[in-house]
Amino acid sequence: MALFSGGAEAAQKRVLAFGDSLTAGPGLPAEDTLPVQLQKLLKAQGHDVEVINAGVSGDTTAMGADRLDYALSDGPIDVAILELGANDMLNGMSPKDARANLAKMIETFQSKGVKVVLAAMASSNNWGQAYREEFDSIYPDLATRYGVTMVPFFMEGVWGDPKLLIGDGVHPNAAGVWKIANKIAPYLEKVLASSGATKESRSQ
Repeated sequence: MALFSGGAEAAQKRVLAFGDSLTAGPGLPAEDTLPVQLQKLLKAQGHDVEVINAGVSGDTTAMGADRLDYALSDGPIDVAILELGANDMLNGMSPKDARANLAKMIETFQSKGVKVVLAAMASSNNWGQAYREEFDSIYPDLATRYGVTMVPFFMEGVWGDPKLLIGDGVHPNAAGVWKIANKIAPYLEKVLASSGATKESRSQ
């Protein structure tokens, strides 16, 4: 069996989608979840990637920080999509704590050579203007501080639209997930390109 042919080929890139229910996809068949739809989009653009679903419904930033080492124990990861904070916000938890937890996770990823795509959540008006301003500043501040790529409010255009949500009025349906995937994909493509990922030829 020939192990090499026509020169070295880039290895498949592994992307860890690390988040809460918005990543996990409750109420959806596996093929409609965000990681699978993202992988489909990236492969259509010629990227040889595997997008791993590491979403856990109900996770706060503190819960994510607690399970991160375990999530990283199953082989090397090239890029992580960090999608956490929605449950902190919905429960009125401290933005200061959410910021510290997200910073800790970014530092852990970077210490292992993993590039980070930070998916920004935005606060509702439930907790007042001061809370909203403090919470919404978390993501751009961390993106600047750590030099990571940030996807602006990734639920924009989906949040609050009943046509794009399942019956609970909170989580996206397949069409909503597709819209989110299309928003995240260009940012992820740029990071994959910067990490040396190459595109496959689609002429075969």
